Amino acid sequence: MDISTLFAFLGAAMILTIMPGPDNLFVLAQSITQDKKAGIATSLGLCTGLLVHISAAVLGISAIIYQSTIIFTIVKFAGAAYLLYLAWQSFRAKGDPFTLQQQNTQAYIKLYKKGILMNILNPKVSLFFLALLPQFVNPSQGHVAFQMLILGIVFLIQALVLFSLFSIFAGKVRQVIIGKPAIAKRLNTVQGILFTFIGIQIAISKQ
Repeated sequence: MDISTLFAFLGAAMILTIMPGPDNLFVLAQSITQDKKAGIATSLGLCTGLLVHISAAVLGISAIIYQSTIIFTIVKFAGAAYLLYLAWQSFRAKGDPFTLQQQNTQAYIKLYKKGILMNILNPKVSLFFLALLPQFVNPSQGHVAFQMLILGIVFLIQALVLFSLFSIFAGKVRQVIIGKPAIAKRLNTVQGILFTFIGIQIAISKQ
C-alpha cells in the first residue's frame, strides 16, 4: 500500500468523521454538559468500539451482518433504542448542568463504557467499513486483510484525534455558556431532541 493511498483514505476518513452523526454529537454533548475530560473519555470508548467494527470488517463478519436482514435489523433497532434511552435521560435531567461547584459528573469509566456500547450498536459503522475499506485496498499487492487492518487503524487514530479536538472545543464553549443559565437549562432538552431524531433516523433507515 503506497503513501498516496493512505493519504487519500485519511482525507476521506476525516471528512466522514467531521460530518454530524451520533458519535461526534455524543462527544460534544458530554464535553459541554460536563467537561472536556468527559468528552475525551467518551471518545476513547467510541474508538474502542471501532476496534470491534474493524475486526469484523477484516474477518468478513460485517459482510455477514449486511447480508442477513434479521441480524442487521436487530443491531439497528438495538442502536436506535439505546439512543432513545439517552434522549429520555436528557429530558429527565433537571437543574443547571453548568454549576461547577455542584456538578455531579459521571465517572469517566462509565462514559468510556457508554461510548463503547454506543459505537458497537451503530450498524452504520460496520456498513461504512464494509463499503469504504475495499475501495482503498489493492488486491494485486496481496495481504488484503492486513491492508484493511492498516486502514482501519488509520481511521481509528484520526477519529480519536478529531474527537479529542471536538472535546477541547466544546469545553471552551462550555466556559462561555456557564454564565448564561437561560441557555444552559435548555441544553438537556436540545440534546434529548437530537438523540431522538438520530435514533428514529437509524430505526427507519434501510440497508
